[in-house]
Amino acid sequence: MRFTPQFLDELRARLSVSEVVGKRVKLKKAGREWKGLSPFQQEKTPSFYVNDQKGFYHDFSSGKHGDIISFMMETDGLPFAEAVERLANMAGLPLPAVTPDAARQEQRRRSLHDVMDLAAKFFAETLASRVGAKARGYLADRAISPATQLQFRLGYASPDRFALKEHLGKLGVSVDDMVETGMLVAGNDIPVPYDRFRDRVMFPITDLRGRVIAFGGRALEKDVPAKYLNSPETPLFHKGDNLYNHQTARKATHDGSALVVVEGYVDVIAMVTAGFAGSVAPLGTALTENQLALLWKMADEPILCFDGDRAGQKAAYRAADLALPFLAPGKSLRFALLPEGQDPDDLVRSGGRGAIEEVIAAARPLAEMIWSRELEGGNFATPERRAALEARIKELAGGIRDEVVRRYYRQDLAERLQRAFAPEGGRGGFGGRGNFRPGSAGRQFQPRVAGGANRFGGQGFGGQGFGGGRRGPPGPIQLPSGPYQAASAQLAASPIMRGQRSAISRREALILQILINHPWLLHDHLEEVAALELAHPEVHKLRAGIIAAFANDHHHSPDPGEQAEKMRGDLEKGGFLQALQRVEGGITTAAVWGAREGAARDDVLSTWHQLVALHRQYHSLLRELKDAELALGEDPSEANMAWLRDVKARIGEVDGTEALIEGFGELSGRFQKSV
Repeated sequence: MRFTPQFLDELRARLSVSEVVGKRVKLKKAGREWKGLSPFQQEKTPSFYVNDQKGFYHDFSSGKHGDIISFMMETDGLPFAEAVERLANMAGLPLPAVTPDAARQEQRRRSLHDVMDLAAKFFAETLASRVGAKARGYLADRAISPATQLQFRLGYASPDRFALKEHLGKLGVSVDDMVETGMLVAGNDIPVPYDRFRDRVMFPITDLRGRVIAFGGRALEKDVPAKYLNSPETPLFHKGDNLYNHQTARKATHDGSALVVVEGYVDVIAMVTAGFAGSVAPLGTALTENQLALLWKMADEPILCFDGDRAGQKAAYRAADLALPFLAPGKSLRFALLPEGQDPDDLVRSGGRGAIEEVIAAARPLAEMIWSRELEGGNFATPERRAALEARIKELAGGIRDEVVRRYYRQDLAERLQRAFAPEGGRGGFGGRGNFRPGSAGRQFQPRVAGGANRFGGQGFGGQGFGGGRRGPPGPIQLPSGPYQAASAQLAASPIMRGQRSAISRREALILQILINHPWLLHDHLEEVAALELAHPEVHKLRAGIIAAFANDHHHSPDPGEQAEKMRGDLEKGGFLQALQRVEGGITTAAVWGAREGAARDDVLSTWHQLVALHRQYHSLLRELKDAELALGEDPSEANMAWLRDVKARIGEVDGTEALIEGFGELSGRFQKSV
């Protein structure tokens, strides 16, 4: 077999489906997927979908379904081997040599996987035995329950130098195989190979198929040279190309969980136990380029959660520098720094899920981390020092390979410089006397965006030089974090953009409230509810809880009031009490009668249809707004400017229409306004 399963897996890992398909089909983002017109037959409405997380495409119009290889075969009429060769060339992946040994080598790798699985079982059995009492005590102290130990296949390597070697030998495993998998230490100066892992709690590391490929071992004694010891590089394991908990996290992030990167095995386990299933960790090294690529295949903006000490801050800065050249539209990082002296495991045990949620909600964007790092401990009281800072920041932004992202970073950082060093009450720029406000350069900065032509046209968009060309500083507005970036004061102040902050938006809160108070809606609108694009992560989780509670209630009461009471009770039992309170806090008016308990059925349906229609329209307009901004950035023509103005006008119209929802409820005792 020329192309082994390992080679094909590597090929699929290096090339996303959207990247390959996007060369033939114009794709647009649709939630966690991409959509476009079918490449297999003529159509006017897009029914062709691509899912990078699951690694496939599906064409509803023709029924065709497959991965990147089948797509090349279908669209180019290629045989399997030629399709693989073209994709390998695209990915920069050397083709395996055509030799008679290929099949034997594949069989060899399979046998090595078997060795690793046997070792994992032996370590798990040792943990459960009398010998593992000390290790079980350590895990109990870390609040890792027996069920969690089984979930992660944790084990224990006894202090005996030959325990694993003798056990595997009895099962027919050769010493050569044990050495090749890294389970034994061998060498010219070592007459008798011995167990690599001794007196350590063992953490199996798996690949995307769930097969054990390596181990991490945590020492139980304090005086050992290395507290953590990882498997060496082997035919199965390259530590810079893998992530701990990768397989589970990939599925969790596809299902809506946040992707959180922590530093160690125990941190991952603590995060997963606290409800953050999309948690991973590098394997004993700083984050690598390949690991960064794996993260971006799972999420557009992974959250890097580092320990709250100086070392954690340095790790964050290293990751920022690593990511900067590879940033692409929509692909970035966020950084969550823990309280000083605590790691995720400490925080979970002391503050539970809520404490982690607060840290993640306060995650800072990559641009802000770069800015903070450059200003940290600096003295910019002279023009020369400020000029040096500007040159350094310009150099950093210039290292971004993507032209569009590079342009936006230069603009963003120029505005930060202008804000930090502009004179009090004066005009922009870096010249003049007294233009440095003490302390201004060190405080947290929210970037500003100017509306109108100055943002996009002439010198205002990049300008002459770095950040020059502005006639005066733009007016400050607060920009939200989240999946959308505001383009104007009007959009930043709109309800949908307010929803991207830590609070749940009013409309999303109303959508959840109407479902909780009127679960009967789910009988006819379940697919519609599941397909809604929701911005706030808490809303994602609560929607899943509502659907699960509805599905598990096999004896739906005919009384709407009892249905609502049962729904609320199930959600509270499921741990959603805090989320329910946030939903209540997101509803700033009591006038939306159709969403409240006791509302007439027709009022509920009318309100529901209005909420869903406006919600979809908003998200559609926001996507179009991004397209218009991008087009104007690439070509500042009158046509593109007119397009942008038109989108903003339509957003304003939707803002006005949304207010009329409050009038619905005629049958519930309220006068109904017409829309």
